[in-house]
Amino acid sequence: MIRVGNIKVPLDFDFSTLEQFCTSRLGISDSSLRSVKLSKKSVDARRKNDVHFIISLDISAKGEVTLLKRLKNASPVKKYVYTIPRVNVDKRPVIVGFGPAGMFAALVLASAGARPIVIERGSDVDTRVKAVEEFTASGKLDTECNIQFGEGGAGTFSDGKLTTGIKDERIRWVLEKLVEFGAPDEILYMAKPHIGTDKLRGTVKSLRRKVTELGGEVRFGARFSGYEVQNGCISAAVYTDGNGEHIVETDTIILASGHSARDVFEMLYEKGVSLSQKNFAVGVRIEHLRTDIDKVMYGSFAGHSALKAADYKLVVHLPNGRTLYTFCMCPGGVVAAASSEKERLAVNGMSYFARDEVNSNSALLVNVGPDDYGSPHPLAGMHFQRKLEEQAFIAGGGSYSAPVCTVGELMDRKLSDGFGHVLPSYRPDVKKALPDEYLPDFICESLRLGIPEMGRKINGFDNAEAVLTGIESRSSSPVRINRGDDLQSLSLRGLYPCGEGAGYAGGIVSAAVDGMKCAEAVIDKLIGGIS
Repeated sequence: MIRVGNIKVPLDFDFSTLEQFCTSRLGISDSSLRSVKLSKKSVDARRKNDVHFIISLDISAKGEVTLLKRLKNASPVKKYVYTIPRVNVDKRPVIVGFGPAGMFAALVLASAGARPIVIERGSDVDTRVKAVEEFTASGKLDTECNIQFGEGGAGTFSDGKLTTGIKDERIRWVLEKLVEFGAPDEILYMAKPHIGTDKLRGTVKSLRRKVTELGGEVRFGARFSGYEVQNGCISAAVYTDGNGEHIVETDTIILASGHSARDVFEMLYEKGVSLSQKNFAVGVRIEHLRTDIDKVMYGSFAGHSALKAADYKLVVHLPNGRTLYTFCMCPGGVVAAASSEKERLAVNGMSYFARDEVNSNSALLVNVGPDDYGSPHPLAGMHFQRKLEEQAFIAGGGSYSAPVCTVGELMDRKLSDGFGHVLPSYRPDVKKALPDEYLPDFICESLRLGIPEMGRKINGFDNAEAVLTGIESRSSSPVRINRGDDLQSLSLRGLYPCGEGAGYAGGIVSAAVDGMKCAEAVIDKLIGGIS
């Protein structure tokens, strides 16, 4: 099979005619062509008077060696096959957390015959949806089941973005499995794939069913509260639920508890597990009308039936030495209530697969690190994060209303009544407040310096009526659980810190890949008989 890339086609191209395209455009005869499929599709909107698609095709045909020489941008395709060896286990491995890292660790271990036990503090996705909807409507927060905790992890209530900066062959297997469990086929070829929160819910349920069919077990409402050690190695996992405390004998814990399981970080610190500070980022969400972003990004092609809501990515380096950048852009989405602790406020972006909500939003973030935390304590970043969330809760007036202002109000340092043409999408409610009430001075300064610079890159980005909602504080974990080359904790054998919460991933796909790696390390240990 060969891949032919960098092919330009118009927005109204009929993708059901790929075989005809190969014969007429690429000069491959009908008798030679065996099969063709779309392997990549992206929008090229660099020239607003010529917005089009760039595609790649995977082609199977007779005489591929000759075609490789004749066709431009052609290369051989090496099919990736992910193999999972079978293992026998005396003690079932325990996985803490059923977000992307925990789900794919469980899937790999279950496929190997290891019958993993997953403990997840939140609820199954259907129960979780009800809890999130109640919080959004009334401000009544369930601290154990919310946007951060529950089946599918924080990603279940997000845009479901599947882009990643890592390069790893396992990515293909992750995407193929997501499609197998219900995700749209297009994630296999779109340059910027996403599932959307609505599609993700069914996908994670199907994945869980597969894990249980293979002998695994998922226990919801089970909060990881500790572990037991014998001879310097894990000997049991401890969790609590509505029936009290439970002890599960095991010599393996894959810890994929997520970036918001702060009680887990505190427990690990108290037990002497090796932890270290980690950079993360803090800021606000900015909202514009979706149609305005579409117009500036697509020009006269905005609204074309072949185009989805436009996205963007911006970075500006500022004279104060900081960098302001956009993150987790949600075209046609909403700003979601992402709190998980009482009287602490956090927001995130969320969108459905159609991406057809009124606004488009993105995080506007500034990196923070140990120099900003004011303490060498391993959990100082988490304490810094918590303090800002408490301040944001107060600035919003309590009851989990979010503090909001317009870009114009930010720049003028003065609030006014009402809003302009952009209305905040956050629920349960909002309250006017400047970011100065809850963010450090250097972040507020970076917003005031950076937003006009971004407006020079995307016309209208700095529109005075664009809405800023705080606080975006959960971009990544503020703590790293240190591990070695064998992926085990530096201080405790049998503990495998995993995924975004442990500081080794950033997003759905990279977390899933890290879960696979940790599962593979456990399998290697089982096969090799090493501790």
